[in-house]
Amino acid sequence: MKQRRILIVDDEPGIRQSLSGVLEDEGYLVEAVATGEECLEKLPGAGFELVLLDIWLPGLDGLEALARIQQMPFPDRPAVVVISGHGNIETAVKATKLGALDFLEKPLSIEKVALAAKNAMAHRSLSLENSRLRADSGSRYRIIGESVPMKALRQQLSLMAATNGRVLIYGESGAGKELVAHALHAMSPRAAEPFVEVNCAAIPEELIESELFGHHKGGFPGAHEAKAGKFQKADAGTLFLDEVGDMSLRTQAKVLRALEEQRFEPLGATEFVHVDVRVVASTNKNLDDEIERGNFREDLFYRLNVIPFSVPPLRQRREDIPLLADHFLREFTTAYGRKPKELTPEAYDVLSEYHWPGNVRELRNLIERIVILNPQVRVDARHIPLAPPRRQQDRPAGHFGSLQEVREAAEREYILKKLDETNGNVTRTAELLGLERSNLYRKMKTLGIGPKE
Repeated sequence: MKQRRILIVDDEPGIRQSLSGVLEDEGYLVEAVATGEECLEKLPGAGFELVLLDIWLPGLDGLEALARIQQMPFPDRPAVVVISGHGNIETAVKATKLGALDFLEKPLSIEKVALAAKNAMAHRSLSLENSRLRADSGSRYRIIGESVPMKALRQQLSLMAATNGRVLIYGESGAGKELVAHALHAMSPRAAEPFVEVNCAAIPEELIESELFGHHKGGFPGAHEAKAGKFQKADAGTLFLDEVGDMSLRTQAKVLRALEEQRFEPLGATEFVHVDVRVVASTNKNLDDEIERGNFREDLFYRLNVIPFSVPPLRQRREDIPLLADHFLREFTTAYGRKPKELTPEAYDVLSEYHWPGNVRELRNLIERIVILNPQVRVDARHIPLAPPRRQQDRPAGHFGSLQEVREAAEREYILKKLDETNGNVTRTAELLGLERSNLYRKMKTLGIGPKE
């Protein structure tokens, strides 16, 4: 295991020697210098994770050295704990404001030094991990595509991300609404705060209020302990209401009130909880039609639809398909430890001609399947398990390539028939099919069926 490195900066030889002995006994690799100038010369590229820095130094004093250390780029910048034989509150405050993690007074005890070093190392490791996660998050939620609609979407994101305006994202299932919501949060001033997601279609009606607003112990039968709701968990951050069109009218009324007042009452509570939350919602429904049918509150619509975003289906931006396919190839070959793969021109043709009823989600799943099942480095058209470039539901059964395709086509046709019988009412259709609404919703997403279809 790699030893963690500490630099001691003190003009007293006895202090340098004693601190070195204590920290080496704790398993650290320790070096020591006598001046601030030597410290700044020693640090760049040396891999020190912690500096124990005396305040009173000849020449460049400790506070000035601390200020210069804080100007180093983060991966190379060590944590700093300052030490002093003339400690006072004013000096400690100055050091803390300049970025010191701790302040120790001489004479130093072995226990305090060891604990301060351990805590500073842990804090630095956590900061590095958070930095890495933010970088990964920015890459993960990058909007890919050079088509006109996607360029316009990215421009809209860059303009609106810095605001606190509520956003309503429109688009078919699998088109990338969740990705846009994540990207919006990552580009906003709230990026370091929580991003909390609620799938309004997947949570049963009797549980969604508790999920959103939380509950107190005994707030309803079975509530054996208190629970914070999604609104409270998203405080200072972003709350993403996915498929908000599937929310019941009763829940819509409570959400509307929470948006208007930025406060709510958990179930069983007698006091309000105040929050600062930016709400981003999405839907694959035409909410104007839902309002006319009495399924969605018009006042809530206007509260949510401050900044509308539209995510185009994949078939309307076919020039982005090769870029997305290459991106997913790199993602999954890395994730599964496979050799890099490339698509042939014929393979790109097959992908570009397909209708993509499941949109980007369907393309991503297909590329993952190809990476898992095909050892070939060059992926040709014959390695792509797609039907010919026509809508699958329009083809006779004899033209399907596999039993799975026949089964999916039959399921799709039957669900569409039942949806037609209920005028598109997903809840009623689920009852006719003997399914939970959330299960039917997931099945519809898998088969590329939108509620309006």
